[in-house]
Amino acid sequence: MSYKLSRNNNLGLSLQVQESQIARFELEEQEVVMQIVTSWMEEGLQRGRLEGRLEGRLEGRLEGELAVIMRLLTRRIGTVEPELDDRIRQLSLTQLEDLAEALLDFSDKDDLVVWLQCVSDESAQGE
Repeated sequence: MSYKLSRNNNLGLSLQVQESQIARFELEEQEVVMQIVTSWMEEGLQRGRLEGRLEGRLEGRLEGELAVIMRLLTRRIGTVEPELDDRIRQLSLTQLEDLAEALLDFSDKDDLVVWLQCVSDESAQGE
């Protein structure tokens, strides 16, 4: 009878050891999962910062191009009407670069209007 009791105690002890090993394994698994999640979060933050810097640079470049173009247009054709100003401000960076080149050949406001209309027509066809 004492043999059975001792064996049951050993089984109980063995189960306790297994349970503690399982709990430790679960903790180790949780740590690994947390490390992975933390790594993903850090990667996401780095990617977000990079995208923000790139967006800021692009925005700054766009503003700079626009400022120079508006100054050149004012010297070339006089005051730019608000309606034309709005249309120019809606142009992409590539279109602004094209305008910077084209405005060198403008002689009056009508040249700007025609150029903007051509760009608008090209954009409509591209859609």
